[in-house]
Amino acid sequence: MERIIAIGDIHGCKIALEEMLFSKLQITKEDTIYLLGDLIDRGPDSKGVIDTIISLENDGYNIHTLLGNHEEMMFQSVLDVNSFNMWMRNGGAETLQSFDVNAYSQIPEKYLDFFDRAKYYIKTGDYVFVHAGLNFDAENIFSDREAMLWIRGYKDFQPALEKRLLFHGHTPKPIDFIKSQKGNCINLDGGCVYTEESLLGNLVAMLLPQMEFVVVPNTA
Repeated sequence: MERIIAIGDIHGCKIALEEMLFSKLQITKEDTIYLLGDLIDRGPDSKGVIDTIISLENDGYNIHTLLGNHEEMMFQSVLDVNSFNMWMRNGGAETLQSFDVNAYSQIPEKYLDFFDRAKYYIKTGDYVFVHAGLNFDAENIFSDREAMLWIRGYKDFQPALEKRLLFHGHTPKPIDFIKSQKGNCINLDGGCVYTEESLLGNLVAMLLPQMEFVVVPNTA
């Protein structure tokens, strides 16, 4: 059976990601998987997360990667010292350590190519997948790339989506909140990397079209 799977912010938590993909979901090449950005930073193994995804791509799995604000901070880190320091303060140091390098420009080219292929959003007939959300005040809600990476605080029901459901991450929420959402904008960020906060520390996926939440507590 073909399944569509959306997975929230991973933040360098390779063990939780692999438990989700291989144990909980037991993915197959018939599945279509969307990763909602913030693959990197803060967690212990950003490189390992990307290695897992690249391996799946190479093996013929149908997996799509979206850009998050943390990937954007990484890209911007080459511009000046302030941008670099901002990334370091927000988990970039852990990412560089996982690659055993000192700057984004030193990351091996196959990983840079991987990040270059990531998309700001993906729209299908029934769904929209994006990291943070969309600017619903814009005439064209798909025109504001900054909003796709950074926006917070919009209402969870948006008529501009028409018949589509939007799945996003970016703003960590407890599982009870995530499972109680009723609108057409559904947050899947369970704060996977925040294991020391009692209501967070979960990697969250959505199985479609059945609208089933799948949760992996990050115990690493």
